[in-house]
Amino acid sequence: MKYSKIELAKQAIKHKGFIKKIPDIVRMVNYWRKGQYPVNALDLILPLLGLLYVISPIDLLPEIAIPILGVADDLAVLSLALPKLLKEVDRFLLWEAERNGSLQNVIDAEIIEEK
Repeated sequence: MKYSKIELAKQAIKHKGFIKKIPDIVRMVNYWRKGQYPVNALDLILPLLGLLYVISPIDLLPEIAIPILGVADDLAVLSLALPKLLKEVDRFLLWEAERNGSLQNVIDAEIIEEK
């Protein structure tokens, strides 16, 4: 199957409800920029840069010149960036709920990864 940047972007969008979490991502970045959401900058910036790399037409290994490796680098970046970003969004949503007082009945909780 031949992959392109457009196909990879479509797969990224379908990943675990990514579209539904876009407003949460924007809100998280805004809180972080204002200094209200305490997060390590690298935990937020690197996944966002990874998504921009996959979407952008600029590539370290272009698909036209090196078809298999050109797609492999995009897939590698996607497989690292997307789960990290979505995990950070889940942490943000938990932080936001605690801040708003929505988690009064929750004593102890942790975010776990699906395998």
